[in-house]
Amino acid sequence: MVQLDVADEASVERAAAEIATLDILVNNAAILYDTWARAATADLDEVHAALETNLFGAWRTTQAFLPHLRRSAHARVVNVSSESGSLNGMSGGTPAYSVSKAGLNALTRILAAELRGDGILVNAVCPGWTDTDMGQGGRPVEQGAASVVWAAELPDDGPTGGFFRDGRALDW
Repeated sequence: MVQLDVADEASVERAAAEIATLDILVNNAAILYDTWARAATADLDEVHAALETNLFGAWRTTQAFLPHLRRSAHARVVNVSSESGSLNGMSGGTPAYSVSKAGLNALTRILAAELRGDGILVNAVCPGWTDTDMGQGGRPVEQGAASVVWAAELPDDGPTGGFFRDGRALDW
């Protein structure tokens, strides 16, 4: 087992150096579902912390593991996002979380376009409201995880640069 803190560059670099091969990278770190906050009055230190983990953590980790992924015959990057980051349905509330996930969605599109030529599929998935520390009472973890597994197991000619839940496309 390799310990990894996505908000710590040295930790990410250490993990990348310890792992010899990698076919699938799942960026699943997330913090701060800030239901109490409003954008007009948000604590920007909290927003910064959410961006550091939810967006920059995934970005930093993807960059560190790209050499491994480029050596894989079937590389996948799965960014675990949220419909809270969908501009299509975005409204007020949860500003730190929503902005960080909107950024992760944008990163997904950019990476997918840039890495398509390397044969690396990059997609974002929304597991839906799932019964975790971030939000108890949702659907079982196994159901939420199924979207991640679906994206990780896509065939080589599968979609890239998409946003999905339960194998179905979501609006950005």
